[in-house]
Amino acid sequence: MAKDDAEALKWYRLSAGQGDPGAQFNLGVIYANGQGVARDYVQAYLWLSLAVARFPRFSPDSDAATKNRDAVAAAMTPAQLAEAQKLVGAWKPAP
Repeated sequence: MAKDDAEALKWYRLSAGQGDPGAQFNLGVIYANGQGVARDYVQAYLWLSLAVARFPRFSPDSDAATKNRDAVAAAMTPAQLAEAQKLVGAWKPAP
């Protein structure tokens, strides 16, 4: 991973952890595609689900996050999906 990519990933994680839906969406896509990180559908589903919940309902951003989350869910095993849904339910924004 290039230094700039690692720096961007660091800031996405910080912003996503504080509840920024744009950063959550981007982080979910990064994990879904394995861009600079190992592909991780559980993490992708977590961040995309959080983005869906935070974007304004019926907005293009919400639609994109929903479409990506559903595509990730279709690629997951039932155990992975259950784990991801548990993480979504337990998530709290960083202070």
